[in-house]
Amino acid sequence: MTRSPATPLPPPKARRRLREAAALTQTQLATRVNVTRATIRAWESGRTAPRGRKREAYARLLKTLAEEDAARRTRSAPPPEPAPTPTPEPTPVLEPVSGPASDTASGPVSDPVSGPEKGSEPEPGSGSEPEPVPEPAPEHPALTPAQAFDALYEFSAPALVRQAYLLTGRRELARESVERAFQTAWERWPEVARDRDPVGWVRATAYEFALSPWQRFRPRHRQPEPPPADPGDRTLLNALLRLGPQHRRTLVLYDGVGLDLPETAAETEASTPAAANRLLHARETVAGRLPALADPRVLHQRLTELASAERLWAAKPTGVRKGGERRTRFRTRAAIAFTVALIGATALTVRTAPTHYEPAVSPGVAVRGVPPRVAPGSLSEAERELRQKLRDRLQDGPERLEPRLE
Repeated sequence: MTRSPATPLPPPKARRRLREAAALTQTQLATRVNVTRATIRAWESGRTAPRGRKREAYARLLKTLAEEDAARRTRSAPPPEPAPTPTPEPTPVLEPVSGPASDTASGPVSDPVSGPEKGSEPEPGSGSEPEPVPEPAPEHPALTPAQAFDALYEFSAPALVRQAYLLTGRRELARESVERAFQTAWERWPEVARDRDPVGWVRATAYEFALSPWQRFRPRHRQPEPPPADPGDRTLLNALLRLGPQHRRTLVLYDGVGLDLPETAAETEASTPAAANRLLHARETVAGRLPALADPRVLHQRLTELASAERLWAAKPTGVRKGGERRTRFRTRAAIAFTVALIGATALTVRTAPTHYEPAVSPGVAVRGVPPRVAPGSLSEAERELRQKLRDRLQDGPERLEPRLE
């Protein structure tokens, strides 16, 4: 079974730019698409992608915003200046060449476009040698999806592990976050491969996993890891970890990675003023503990040194791909097993369910007016004599009746 191609969408940054150009808030755009504001934030950051009818409605709305933006740009653009009228050049006059007529009439006639006629050879010393034909440039073979993924992983994984370490302060969690992000990218590789910034896509996914609040409930992440050996690095890492997750992420993206403010705001799913306020607050907090890092350039250098000082490693791309495939197979098999169990439970219920209505047993009703049961008491003297008399007489049966003559 083949799926129909999904409706194409512009990149996440272009979606945010079109919305801001139309002076629409995320809430207004969410109302027009009939989704929530959090869904629009996730679509504009590239963390999730719309599907089905929501994708078609979102694509139509973005197309309308793009047309309106193009119309506004056309109206605001200055009118083009008229091109200057070219002055007619004088027609050259052919003057007769001095010399014998045989010099001008003899020899092959060459075409100015196609060159000399076939079979004609240039005269020696005339300087009209045939130009060498340029060799075609060698074509690079197209990369397979696995090769493209491996190239992206080897290019960006080490840097992403260092960035995740600045966010979490944990070496193992940083490596696991990047591996999970790349496994998710491999599962959705057609979408990631067409993205204008695949590294940014993977980075956003890794940051989300690293800063997830569920990480605190994992047993192996409850125990603290050994801090950096250098005292200055320990102080800087503690200052980073004292920041809130969003402030820490904004500081790492802007002063560590080097993104500009709109890109940082888009990746952190915040407005540009909010991202600027988070950045200023994070810088003030870090400068309060380390006054030497008040200069952004010094802060950038120290963040780079802190991330490079630790021995952080990343797994091989082949292992990451195979791990993601194993996880996908496990989830698929678990879903199949759950579906089979649900079908079996439903079939058993249908098989054992009653086929007709059975009325419920009516509750009991107390009967009134019945005399209470009384246990028999002891026999009196007369009753005992009567019982003994009956036993004695009835033991041998009644007396025989004989007729007598009178």
